[in-house]
Amino acid sequence: MAHPHKTTCCIVGGGPAGMVLGFLLARRGVAVTVLEKHKDFFRDFRGDTIHASTLELMYELGLLDTFLKVRHQKLTTLTAQFGDFSFAPVDFTHLPTHCKFVALMPQWDFLNFIAENAKQLSAFDLRMENEAVGLVEQNGRVTGVRVQTPDGITEIEADLVVACDGRHSTLRTAAHMEVLEFGVPIDVLWFRISRQPDDPENILGHVNYGKAMVMINRGDYFQTGLIIRKGSLEEIQQKGLSAFRESLLQLSPFLGERVNEIQSWDQVKLLSVQINRLRRWHRPGLLCIGDAVHAMSPAGGVGINLAIQDAVAAANLLGEPLRGGRLSEGVLEAIQQRREFPTRIMQGLQVRIHAAFARILGNPEPVHAPWLMRFITRLPGFKRLTGRIIGLGFRPEHVKART
Repeated sequence: MAHPHKTTCCIVGGGPAGMVLGFLLARRGVAVTVLEKHKDFFRDFRGDTIHASTLELMYELGLLDTFLKVRHQKLTTLTAQFGDFSFAPVDFTHLPTHCKFVALMPQWDFLNFIAENAKQLSAFDLRMENEAVGLVEQNGRVTGVRVQTPDGITEIEADLVVACDGRHSTLRTAAHMEVLEFGVPIDVLWFRISRQPDDPENILGHVNYGKAMVMINRGDYFQTGLIIRKGSLEEIQQKGLSAFRESLLQLSPFLGERVNEIQSWDQVKLLSVQINRLRRWHRPGLLCIGDAVHAMSPAGGVGINLAIQDAVAAANLLGEPLRGGRLSEGVLEAIQQRREFPTRIMQGLQVRIHAAFARILGNPEPVHAPWLMRFITRLPGFKRLTGRIIGLGFRPEHVKART
């Protein structure tokens, strides 16, 4: 085994939470090593919504103008179709931010942008194709990680290890962290369908005939998610691709012949939806943030937003203690106390949204918007409220100035 590498903070996982945390800590002079197990950031069907809170973060870092040169689409409103009722339930144009929209940007472009700026900092060390496979512990404290590299197994010693390695976190499993599961009655099938210039732009979703579908504008194609009953994929596949394509056309007739672009089940990816969170987010020497601490459903596309907000809060609270060698359990607990409230609220909303979808799924009859939905969605402040919840969350964080 190679001689252990030493750093102040070892961040495991090069997703939005890990990359943003690494960048922000390095700006504050903390030696950071970020481990990413893949050789690049290219993954399909990741969350691609860059929320107004993240765009405000770019502004606070002085990077907004450069960031907006990266290819993206702007969402100022979102439209939806519930049976025969068309409405626009979300409006971002009144947000108290510099960017009054949500940007649709491939996540690999976002991560590459953060990496390019972080690499300019001497305290930042990004190691691709480095997979954390276990923890190093001493006297009940996490002191580092074991890492599989292209050259073999090595160890990285660190004052703090931060698990940002996703909902199937290797580190939180190794640390025997208690996970609280909240039952989810739905899964999502992800696939692509080409987009034409005269197609609707900002589609939040179509709900009808016992089905619900979300279509995300990715320029020349829609990243499309069909919401299904949990565990029902095999039943759908048994009915055949032809029946699957017909169900899409029934829900969104404007797609026409484009549903025939789906020629194989290999083009359809299952996202097993989970909502969970850790009871305790930390142990001595170890902190979990992002999906490693709270798996979110795709509802509202808020998972990436919540993960980045975790990273900002963690950087604000960890910067000085890590740089001064004064990290304590109290600091890690303060991070959980700050971020657990918005996580609980958002997950509670998602659970209720899923329960509403579960009542609709499987009923083949046309749905009709109840009078209460028609009334509430037309209230003057409703669209602004939903825009704020999706665009900013419940406790937006701000970058603490460097000292």
